[in-house]
Amino acid sequence: MSESSNLTATDLRVAVLGTGTMGAAMARSLLRSGLRVTVWNRSAEKTKPLVDAGARAAADPFDAMRDADVVLTMLFDADAVVRVASEFLPAVREGAIWMQSSTIGADGMRAVAAAASGYDISVVDAPVLGTKGPAENGALTVLASGESRAIATLQPIFDAIGSKSIVVGERLGEASDLKLVCNTWVGSLTAGTAQSVALARMFGLDPAIFVEAVTGSASDSPYVHLKSAVILEGNRAPQFALDGLLKDLRLAQATAGSSRATTYLDDLERLYAEASAKGHGGDDVAWVYDAVSAPTRPGSAAPGR
Repeated sequence: MSESSNLTATDLRVAVLGTGTMGAAMARSLLRSGLRVTVWNRSAEKTKPLVDAGARAAADPFDAMRDADVVLTMLFDADAVVRVASEFLPAVREGAIWMQSSTIGADGMRAVAAAASGYDISVVDAPVLGTKGPAENGALTVLASGESRAIATLQPIFDAIGSKSIVVGERLGEASDLKLVCNTWVGSLTAGTAQSVALARMFGLDPAIFVEAVTGSASDSPYVHLKSAVILEGNRAPQFALDGLLKDLRLAQATAGSSRATTYLDDLERLYAEASAKGHGGDDVAWVYDAVSAPTRPGSAAPGR
């Protein structure tokens, strides 16, 4: 590494590219920590609240990168990341670090590494665990893999956006693999909660009794409470958009390849794909419920009661 390894936390200049739900929340956490932040988004109006909070708005990715020590990408998929990289990489300063936090899988990280080759920039694979609430509260979990010195330099950023960071290894893609493992678990918890709420309604039970029954038990989970509440309140505002999780499940399938071990993963992907096809792609992941819900039993209480 170069001189960036010796920077203190307040010295770091961070360019955040992609200020959707997660990127904007992470940028606000960085600003709260006293870091100097530049922001860019394809839809420029999404950067205005961050500018009001103290960030500098960049005209384009090249402009964002020209004075940055760290560039943090939080975009939808690998194609978007590589496309934006082609715009900012020609502006990299000596010793800069690329903190790639979009969920793009190991194949996506290989494309990132290829894009960065030939430039004086270190790449760290750094996806995050958590949804809108933890992101806004600086309580994400950061997963990191890559060069150890670059990861050490990024620690003030990890501390600003997260409550925990886990160094997975030195190979780019290891952190992305772990992110897909964790998001498959999130998909399982959410679909399982939706299934139990749907069954309770089908059997004529108040779904709140299901939540009460598992509370405090070995099978309890914060997701049971969070996602059952989303369903029962009819709240469709996304903490984590269903199509985002569907993309991650498909990345997990592609990474795993064809195997009997993915039978459950395939079924899980099918449920979320069905919910997306029903128009819930932009809704919270809890609306996989509409792919597992069934008509109530004759004489039972109607859904929503």
